[in-house]
Amino acid sequence: MNVKEVLQFADELVFAQTGKHLDDIQETVIKGVWQGETYDKIAEQCNRSESHVRDIGYKLWQVFSEQLDEDINKRNFRSTFKRLHIQSSQNQKICHVNGSNHNFHFSPQILYNTNQDNQENITKSQSKSPYHDLTLAPKITHFYDRTLELQTLSHWLTTQNPRLISVLGLSGIGKTTLVKQFVDLNLPQFDVIIWKSIKLSNSLDTIITEIFTLINHEPVQTDNKLTQLFNLLRQQKCLIILDDVQELFTSGQFAGQYKTEYKDYKTFFTKMTEIEHQSSLILIGQEQCQEMLCLDEELYPVKCLELEGVDNTEILKNLKLKDEESWPTLINLYEGNPVYLKDIASLIRNIFMGKVSEFLKEDCLLLTEDIKFRLNELFDRLSLIEQQIVVELSKFNQPVSREDLRQALSLSSTDLINGLQSLSKRYLLKTIEGEKISFNLSPVFTEYVRTCCQD
Repeated sequence: MNVKEVLQFADELVFAQTGKHLDDIQETVIKGVWQGETYDKIAEQCNRSESHVRDIGYKLWQVFSEQLDEDINKRNFRSTFKRLHIQSSQNQKICHVNGSNHNFHFSPQILYNTNQDNQENITKSQSKSPYHDLTLAPKITHFYDRTLELQTLSHWLTTQNPRLISVLGLSGIGKTTLVKQFVDLNLPQFDVIIWKSIKLSNSLDTIITEIFTLINHEPVQTDNKLTQLFNLLRQQKCLIILDDVQELFTSGQFAGQYKTEYKDYKTFFTKMTEIEHQSSLILIGQEQCQEMLCLDEELYPVKCLELEGVDNTEILKNLKLKDEESWPTLINLYEGNPVYLKDIASLIRNIFMGKVSEFLKEDCLLLTEDIKFRLNELFDRLSLIEQQIVVELSKFNQPVSREDLRQALSLSSTDLINGLQSLSKRYLLKTIEGEKISFNLSPVFTEYVRTCCQD
């Protein structure tokens, strides 16, 4: 079996699964693995990062495994394809090599094992066709430095089956990108995948109606919609993603306080952990609510993944910046936030001709209008007590103890502690343990408060 036959066979498998043919990078990965090359070597050939090439390979093995009903990975890819090639030549009715061009023909609907019991299993699996609605999910063009977090998410969802997962962190930190990358790599693992954004579909009743209408092509019964949804979660392995969950919570109050009209979500999230089913719900948001917290993993199937900034210059490689030796300093200055870095990179290209070292000579943490807009939205969500705390903290260049904050603000112990906890739930506050426990803000948010919020 030569490389041309391998690529044709792989292309037919991918097309049967996705409706798309192999792209150039996928072909390079398949050729490289077939020839025994490492992911690092393949990455050099296609001018991509090793993690990106590894993700492409993982996704290909998932497709091949699903289509061929075998566990295929990088180690056994070559031997498995060779064995199937030999079996196909022995059974011309299933799949055959013909003509002088040695084209390898494959019908994805018919697998190689013609055992009657296996054929019955295939028929059953085909009768339950998967449904994936990702129309509201973003398209991922680049995925940087989240290998560990992706492995954690994959381990939870493929081996532990938690019913509720929250992916939390500041705006722009990469929460949605991480979850979408997992979904792209694991489509065959779920019978149903639904992606919704609270900003676009904020009513739980509307979301449930849309889910049943899209899957069953008929409206859901008007009574007991939540009960019908849990019946679906029991009958099929579903993955539901809700993005922008912070939109359910009230601005001007402590973090995680539901708006009156969205109290049904609180019931839904709680029931997800209490009722027996085989499905999972992922919540993506900028602030925690009580249902997102796992107090006892032995009793409650809840997981929480909190994202911090990236610490890898790979994120800047496609942003057309110069002075690569200065990139770590730039990343540290903007806390590894991908959105902040992309925005400031645009400014550096336009004003400093892409020279990072020239930008750093300004010796200040510059906030673009887009960064200010994001932080202004975040500041407006804070309660009055939280706003007082962050304004006071922004006046110092070092961490401040709880006692000093209380004296400066004349707040009661209860108000101050609740305010500090709420800021932590919004990922704005850092706690430093020393002789005294003290607190400070992130550098970017500190600069924003100093320049925009003193009034």
